[in-house]
Amino acid sequence: MATTADCTVQNCTWPWQGLPIRYQTAGAGTPLVLIHGFGASSDHWRKNIPELAETHCVYAIDLLGFGKSVKPAPGEPLFYTFETWGQLVTDFCRDIVGEPAFLVGNSIGCIVAMQTAVTTPDWVRGLALLDCSLRLLHDRKRATLPWYRSAPTPLIQSLLGVRAIGHFFFSRLAKPKVIRNILQQAYGHKEAVTDELVEILLEPARDPGAADVFLAFVRYSQGPLPEDLLPQLTCPTILIWGEADPWEPIEQGRPWVDYPAVEQFISLEGVGHCPQDEAPERVNSILRDWVQQYSNDSINSSTHRHY
Repeated sequence: MATTADCTVQNCTWPWQGLPIRYQTAGAGTPLVLIHGFGASSDHWRKNIPELAETHCVYAIDLLGFGKSVKPAPGEPLFYTFETWGQLVTDFCRDIVGEPAFLVGNSIGCIVAMQTAVTTPDWVRGLALLDCSLRLLHDRKRATLPWYRSAPTPLIQSLLGVRAIGHFFFSRLAKPKVIRNILQQAYGHKEAVTDELVEILLEPARDPGAADVFLAFVRYSQGPLPEDLLPQLTCPTILIWGEADPWEPIEQGRPWVDYPAVEQFISLEGVGHCPQDEAPERVNSILRDWVQQYSNDSINSSTHRHY
């Protein structure tokens, strides 16, 4: 249980389908559910929960297979797909939040949030998507690339499917120096890559089953693309994107502002793939102002687009 000057963040466990899921919560008011990206956890929102909780009831969840949530082998009983995680978030809103919530996602957490909103729109009041995953390794995305760029991916995925090879690769990856180098590439604000952050990502990687979860997702080239889900959204949606993101190039996300549900596209200069951790003050302010527009169900029918 972490305490700040303004609030206490509670660590909780929720038995979802008999599987222990960890989440954090603080505050009171309009509910926000924060959904982390690949390889991360609810701790990636540690700079956001206390401030947002000053005006809202904030929840941050560890998706099945990540953070301090359980990590069962793929298919025992569930596979690691966006449909699985979307159902988890829907049930979390029903069982724990108890009312429709605003969902805030980062990276693949954005796909999870959109999947939830498309499947069960009555439980989602709005979406804030931070540096949404473009899913560039998806089969349909690779089909548009020249053969010499797309051909190696299935081979690499097949090799990683060999348990001994996959686990060896994961063991080489899950080291402080390697994680730090990866984060230094992804973050525009290099000073945000701290020992604390490295440990947040490394600690769950030591859990039994972590390697199998990692390898299952690396080999997951199906499921929905953002372009499949965006046109189906019926709730107000904003996009927040770091201009210095090397993994999900902002220019590929800008055209998404043309989808009917998208109200704003907010670019953050000098910020990389994880705006909530690199520029938390800016992100927290944007989220609080945005949710406030809808907290009393007085939705402004006009839209405002920013480039």
